[in-house]
Amino acid sequence: MLAQSLFFNNRSGLRLHYLRWGEPDGIPVLLLHGLRAYAQTWEALAAALGPGYCCYALDQRGRGLSDWAEWSSYRTEVYVDDLEDLVAHLGFGRFVLVGHSLGGANALEYARRNPGRLLALVIEDIGPGSSSSGDGAERIRREMRETPLWFADWAEAEAFWRTSRPGLSAEALVSRLAHSMQAGEQGVTWRHDQQGIAEARLNIEPTDLWPAVRAIDCPTLFIRGGRSDFLSPATLAALREANSNIATAEIVNASHYVHDDQGAAFNRLVTGYLDEQTGRQLQESGEKA
Repeated sequence: MLAQSLFFNNRSGLRLHYLRWGEPDGIPVLLLHGLRAYAQTWEALAAALGPGYCCYALDQRGRGLSDWAEWSSYRTEVYVDDLEDLVAHLGFGRFVLVGHSLGGANALEYARRNPGRLLALVIEDIGPGSSSSGDGAERIRREMRETPLWFADWAEAEAFWRTSRPGLSAEALVSRLAHSMQAGEQGVTWRHDQQGIAEARLNIEPTDLWPAVRAIDCPTLFIRGGRSDFLSPATLAALREANSNIATAEIVNASHYVHDDQGAAFNRLVTGYLDEQTGRQLQESGEKA
């Protein structure tokens, strides 16, 4: 399935890029990538969901083909402003929202700020406290401090990914090289605003996600990687206790980057969940897909 590449301007005039897979009459699914990822990371999920859905993946500000911005704007409330602008641009009624890591935090805050808008919510490997404490949070802060801005050549860039993400599938490695990196005057560099993203991650206090979790008003699935250092089993249990709309699942042999490490299992899980939940939601409300 080929993606259509599209742009829109947000409320402050920033030009943001998104991809669309499928026909507009399908159930709308909006996909939000993680901290240093990009819209194309969701290509396999869009294909797995198939023709009943229309998938939209946003390059969040500072990533992919979207404009860069001041690093101080790389924070949850501004990302959610951008998301609200895209939803308005697309003219959505109710829709499905999926987010990984940073995108998951933004998805949760969107749900809190916009009750009644979502058919279902899927959150990949993030929960309250994930970004502020624990081994995963420290690992990401260390990566932000130590990640180089330039690599001598593509071989060095590939070696970086193999070392920092040893669980990446071959397909995910190819995708990261193609869509998160580019050739430049000094060798190979990032497509995203690595320096600005690092400044923001190291200096802006992560958003407390418990209010958003408690406010969830739609069927919601939290997915944990079985080897994740970012979302703990204890937090999964606490999420289920906090809100009866929440279900949880783990995928074995996956790190924090579940859809990269175990893409086929992740796609089966999400597709099955959304097929069940969106069908039931639409039937109960009398809406059309």
